[in-house]
Amino acid sequence: MMETSLQHLLFSCLLVCCINNEVLPAGLTVSPSRSQFFKGDSVSLSCEEDNISAGWTVRRNTTRGTRTQCGDGWGKPDGSTCTISSLYPLDTGVYWCESREGAASSSINLTVSGGSVILQSPVLPVMEGDDITLSCQTKTSSNLQAAFIKDGSLIRTEPAGHMTLHHVTSSDEGLYKCFISGDGESPSSWISVSVKPSTTGPTTYLSPPSSSPPPSSSPSFLRHLHYVLLSLALVIIVVLLLVLVLMVRRHVRRKSEGGPEGGEDSITYGDVNISHHQRQKTKSNKDLKQLCFTTVLFTEMKKKKKL
Repeated sequence: MMETSLQHLLFSCLLVCCINNEVLPAGLTVSPSRSQFFKGDSVSLSCEEDNISAGWTVRRNTTRGTRTQCGDGWGKPDGSTCTISSLYPLDTGVYWCESREGAASSSINLTVSGGSVILQSPVLPVMEGDDITLSCQTKTSSNLQAAFIKDGSLIRTEPAGHMTLHHVTSSDEGLYKCFISGDGESPSSWISVSVKPSTTGPTTYLSPPSSSPPPSSSPSFLRHLHYVLLSLALVIIVVLLLVLVLMVRRHVRRKSEGGPEGGEDSITYGDVNISHHQRQKTKSNKDLKQLCFTTVLFTEMKKKKKL
């Protein structure tokens, strides 16, 4: 019964080890990290993956194609990275990473403007409590006076074309655009605000300038290290359980082959009684012989005395 339970536990541990090797979602990063681009700009999209064997590729939905893969009429694939050397308004759409098994990352929206003004805003959701900076720029300048608009209402006008939102909350979520007098209006971009986890961690995203590299992949590395350590711990548990099963089986085999405990060297109560009885019998025989010898000797002495 115990051996069967241990085998079931061993099977469960092996099943958990297999589950830990499942395909984990990749994260899509954009460089330069922004959501709006001018016509003719270049962009690089990369799938940050924990499992390089999953075969992640970049896909998109646009007005001219649905679920098309990088290299299928657009972009240049290089492993899990896709580079578009010259963007056009028709490249505006939704982009995401997808594995060979069909797992998909969260999606992002990229907008390519054929006009002269764009809004630099976070391409990824920002964490609640973070500060974000929005920049309104033309092809030649990013320091012009600009008006910033959210959900159709004017927020304020900034003389240098940059607006910072401090300690954002869910109320800051919405559709943003900007306007530069004499140059025109930018397309609109949606800014998402995510609830910050209870544990303290590094800032997920702060809106960087256009030349900034993609966000650091250190959280991805730590997550991968966590799964490696967990798998190693489970392997150790499995080995210990195997040793325990072998010890139990060996003990059961010895018990069945050796008979009752104590074996041939055990002494029973019956043996003690028999031994004690034999000692008493031997002592009685000696006493009888001694009595006979004394009687005979006494008789002989008596006869001699008469003579």
